[in-house]
Amino acid sequence: MANHKSALKRIRSNEKKRVLNRYQHKTTRNAIKAIRLATDKSEAAAKLSTVISMIDKLAKKNIIHANKASNLKSKLTRHVASL
Repeated sequence: MANHKSALKRIRSNEKKRVLNRYQHKTTRNAIKAIRLATDKSEAAAKLSTVISMIDKLAKKNIIHANKASNLKSKLTRHVASL
């Protein structure tokens, strides 16, 4: 266990960030899954812009890699177009 005040604060702040990052990542994954399971094109197209925004935010915060974000957006867009 850390002894310095700054190290203790860093542990607290890291835990808060970890929980928030996990929540945002899991929420985005569930939204992606919902688009992939959608059968109606208009419904999937409506969800697509919000999911792309979520993916961009994860990439901006380095929760996922920028290339992974790009690949996800490309695949989702192609999937919605093929419906």
